Amino acid sequence: MAGDCSGAFAALKPILQQYASRATVKANTAAIYTLDTKSPSPFPQHKGQPLFLASVRLGKAYVSFHLMPLYMCPELAKAVTPGLKKRMQGKTCFNFKSIPDPNLLVELQQLTAACVENWANKKWL
Repeated sequence: MAGDCSGAFAALKPILQQYASRATVKANTAAIYTLDTKSPSPFPQHKGQPLFLASVRLGKAYVSFHLMPLYMCPELAKAVTPGLKKRMQGKTCFNFKSIPDPNLLVELQQLTAACVENWANKKWL
């Protein structure tokens, strides 16, 4: 089944790859692409470790696209359009079983850019 989702993974991964220079690429495989912050966490419970920023993961039945800023900065969730909301699982994850509609890709790119800028402005990247 993962092969059925590989097109979705290939369409979603570049959204995060454009931020590789602003973050740390923690994983880059055929099934997962993960970005962490370069800066240490501002939160004492994380003991100066980087924060998880975003990830795209190829699963057995779907591809998940995670944006942690949506959880930590709830005001960003207001930018989630109804079309993206239908794909949302929990507070930070969007699931796709096939290549997303081009409009959804644009919306996800814009949301990701807003998330990255929000954390950059907070000096969390």
